[in-house]
Amino acid sequence: MRRPVLCWLLLAATATLAGQTRIDVVTPAAPELAAFGTYDIGVRTIEATDRNRPDVLNTKAGGPIARYDRTLTLEVWYPAALSAGQKPGGEYRTLTRDGAAATTILGRAVRDAAPVRAASFPVVIISHGYPGNRYLLSHLGENLASKGFVTVSIDHRDSTYDDQKAFSSTLYNRSLDQLFVLREIDRLGKAGSGSFLAGLADAARTGLVGYSMGGYGVVNTIGGGYSEAAVTGPTAPPNRLLAERAASNAAYRSSIDPRIKAAVAIAPWGMQGGAWDAEGLKGITLPVLFVAGSVDEIAGYEKGPKAIYTGAVNADRYLLTFINAGHNAAAPYPAPPEVMTDPTYPRMTSPFGHYADAVWDTTRMNNILQHFATAFFDLHLKGDREKQAFLDLAPNGKDGTWKGFKRGTAVGLILEHATPGPR
Repeated sequence: MRRPVLCWLLLAATATLAGQTRIDVVTPAAPELAAFGTYDIGVRTIEATDRNRPDVLNTKAGGPIARYDRTLTLEVWYPAALSAGQKPGGEYRTLTRDGAAATTILGRAVRDAAPVRAASFPVVIISHGYPGNRYLLSHLGENLASKGFVTVSIDHRDSTYDDQKAFSSTLYNRSLDQLFVLREIDRLGKAGSGSFLAGLADAARTGLVGYSMGGYGVVNTIGGGYSEAAVTGPTAPPNRLLAERAASNAAYRSSIDPRIKAAVAIAPWGMQGGAWDAEGLKGITLPVLFVAGSVDEIAGYEKGPKAIYTGAVNADRYLLTFINAGHNAAAPYPAPPEVMTDPTYPRMTSPFGHYADAVWDTTRMNNILQHFATAFFDLHLKGDREKQAFLDLAPNGKDGTWKGFKRGTAVGLILEHATPGPR
């Protein structure tokens, strides 16, 4: 009975010793929908440029708004049709949290594989934290692509490991980047675009996933207008630039993109610092799955993600809580071997602390996120009503068997649900 588990542990240890990190491990304790789907996976890297974006870092208070062309690198995973002789699997060469140490992560996607042409697929846009990069949630990108989604993960300029700059750029650009990428994927998905995404990506059915500052962006992108305190705060972009995305701005309220049908916000940062108030959160009206650790030392919990969940009174929303987990609940892939001797841990800014949790196993959390994201996006982007049963659960996982979870494997999880109240 124990042999498969032991074999998996030995394989995992061997991969770590060899200087490799796998993002595609599904353990025997994983819930049902964490399993990879029926599609092979392709991956391509593309760039997209938003012309004439306000340049926060070169704009001075009281001066004219500087502008520039903002280029973003995107990693795109998609259902693939592998040719004869092609086998699943590939690698991603990237950097660790310190922006210097190189690491290689391994997954199932095949670089530049031919896409499936029998259907078009919903889009899921993934937005990392500060700092991070487009690979930080690559485990989710690959997993969802195997189930019939086109997943697009953003390298947010000024916010990655190797180009981290002043925080004001991230505060201003995060939501704008998400919206620009949506527009660009929609354009590339149209017939005649000349892109491999033409006829493949159906951006009219888009979901968002954001972690930490990515979650901050998601909350704003889907209708959580910024407060006056956010517009004028000490780290705010100059010249009230955030006012264009504020709840008090009528133009912002009319800018919410109807192509976005659902969102997952993981450890969204900002509520504890006043980024939103009660009025601003009322603007969220689409389905949201919030994910949080109950002892998050960065985004908070009661005054952070849980307060956003409580305040989004016009949305059908869920809050999945990992009891005693910190800021890294569910999102980052497992810590690479290059950071295993980190002497600065447990600081969150340490290389190891950027990936790991003090209580929870990262792969287990990744699998749980894959399970719930699959149920949530199948339901809201594909209209698969059978997936509702994976969300209609008793609040406390320890009280019984959650659908899709093996006996005892939902311990430590809480899933709350609230429906829209009177407007």
